[in-house]
Amino acid sequence: MILSLDVGNTQIYGGVFDGSKGNEKIRLTFRKNLKEGLSSDEMGIFLKTVLKENAIDPMHIEHIAVCSVVPDVIYSLRGACQKYFNIHPFILQAGVKTGLRIKYRNPSEVGADRIANAVGASTLYPNTNLILVDLGTGTTFCAVNAKKDYLGGTIIAGLKLSMKSLEMNTTKLPSVEIIVRDQALGLSTVESLQSGLFYGHLGSMREIISRLSQECFNGEKFVVVGTGGFALLFEKEKIFDVIIHDLVLKGYVM
Repeated sequence: MILSLDVGNTQIYGGVFDGSKGNEKIRLTFRKNLKEGLSSDEMGIFLKTVLKENAIDPMHIEHIAVCSVVPDVIYSLRGACQKYFNIHPFILQAGVKTGLRIKYRNPSEVGADRIANAVGASTLYPNTNLILVDLGTGTTFCAVNAKKDYLGGTIIAGLKLSMKSLEMNTTKLPSVEIIVRDQALGLSTVESLQSGLFYGHLGSMREIISRLSQECFNGEKFVVVGTGGFALLFEKEKIFDVIIHDLVLKGYVM
């Protein structure tokens, strides 16, 4: 079994894969809110507990793969893996060979989560031009061509981050639930905020996807892959050809 851990800015997203190489099936996914100063013992105990509570014997974990956009957490995670699983984890970071050719001016600037998404998608959709949209704390867009060249991308503030910014920097705007709105017109402050968040993000995504397709693929066919916690919110808008919730985790085992 393989334990995959994706460390974002606000959460740790984990998954357990089982099966032979190339035929791994996901057995479990879980999330944990990330707090400052998380110790290796706290992390190790949490990981063993969540496995046991889901009828997975921690002794059956043979490999652990870690991707983190928060460098300070890597030390604690590495310690937890070694102490509680007796495993030296694979850390996905700049310089690791993945089969992608990174076209960024400085390849080390590409986040490990974006690399994992690109590896996972290009393996699931070989010889295909791809635009990957990951709706997390930030919403990231990545363009990968059929030759597995990572061409670059775009980053905008995510839905929750946009909502928090409005809440923190205005005196009368409340925090609201992020939901699908069936019309842009709001008849209250809450509805107006919800409409602005939903349709503002939808419009941004449509425009960026359109521009990336023109700039990167010059009229060639491409597939748009949605992933991340808020991807399902836009399922009915048909901006994604496919939604793969655990894409970043798949990128570690492929």
